[in-house]
Amino acid sequence: MSATNGLRPVPPDPEKLEAFMGKMVGDMGAAISAALVLIGDRTGLYRGLAERGPSTSAELAAHTGTTERYVREWLAAQAAAGYIEYDKAGGRFFMTPEQAMVFADEGGPAFMAGGFEVLQAVFLDEPKVTAAFGSGKGVGWHEHSQCLFRGTERFFRPGYNANLVSSWIPALDGVEARLKAGARVADIGCGHGASTVLMAQAYPRSRFYGFDYHAPSIERARAAAEEAGVADRCEFEVASAQDFPGADYDMAAIFDALHDMGDPVGASRHIRETLKPDGTWLLVEPFANDDLGDNLNPVGRLFYSASTMICTPASLSQEVGLGLGAQAGEARLRKVTEEAGFTHFRRAAETPFNLVFEVRA
Repeated sequence: MSATNGLRPVPPDPEKLEAFMGKMVGDMGAAISAALVLIGDRTGLYRGLAERGPSTSAELAAHTGTTERYVREWLAAQAAAGYIEYDKAGGRFFMTPEQAMVFADEGGPAFMAGGFEVLQAVFLDEPKVTAAFGSGKGVGWHEHSQCLFRGTERFFRPGYNANLVSSWIPALDGVEARLKAGARVADIGCGHGASTVLMAQAYPRSRFYGFDYHAPSIERARAAAEEAGVADRCEFEVASAQDFPGADYDMAAIFDALHDMGDPVGASRHIRETLKPDGTWLLVEPFANDDLGDNLNPVGRLFYSASTMICTPASLSQEVGLGLGAQAGEARLRKVTEEAGFTHFRRAAETPFNLVFEVRA
């Protein structure tokens, strides 16, 4: 089959076709490797290899209580993917410090294994999204597989650990001092409470209120606060972004969730109504340039794909169904806040994965 130029077939360039097929082999290898990352994460193979150092398949299997024949094949696939290393002379596998941070150090700032649970949910829920392409209906967050909720928390938590207290909050004018002295904070769309708990640990004089419409996530957030020893200053409640309770908040926060909402203007308006007159809204969204052409890169590829499978369907399942998408960009986000009545909108910080905004009335 050839492409067409008007009515005339255009034959493929053999070299370009070979190169493109090579890209497909790489992409298919990456896709199937995702399942092996899940196995390595759940069986403790990554952690075991990081702990033991250079190991044969038999040594790693004994250390992790797994079966050597499976481990042997898994190790070979991981080495071929470049996720671990193989010492051909010694016949042992090992991890570099960088690989260990990404796959074995869940409390670190670069851990990414949890994100592969999100990929698992994407494949499990693909039939629902495919059907939505035809019907135009949405797919609610709550309609996804359970691994999405856990995976989302594990994927975003390292970035929050690395940036939220150390750079994002200090970048907001006067907010850190208020949190240290004692403030009221609403964390809207809090999910499993990773951001809420982190702030509560850093600012023990403040009180934090986490809201999410997904009841199972709120239950997990409460448990996480108990585990972290901050339940005395954290409260979690099932509520939507348009009607969460409370008033006179010194700070509101939304982490990577505004674009998922069906009515982000309505949510923004409710935030303005519940903030103190001099309160601040910390808005964190996935990194995106305003022009689509400037987002055609590896980060954009990841975020546009997640937006197609998760974020846009979630928004379209709700009232209004604005469908901002995960690559909304600064200009579009600014417009949303202005339509809600905010007059101050400033990019306070950024990372390769996030834009951080200070929003005030």
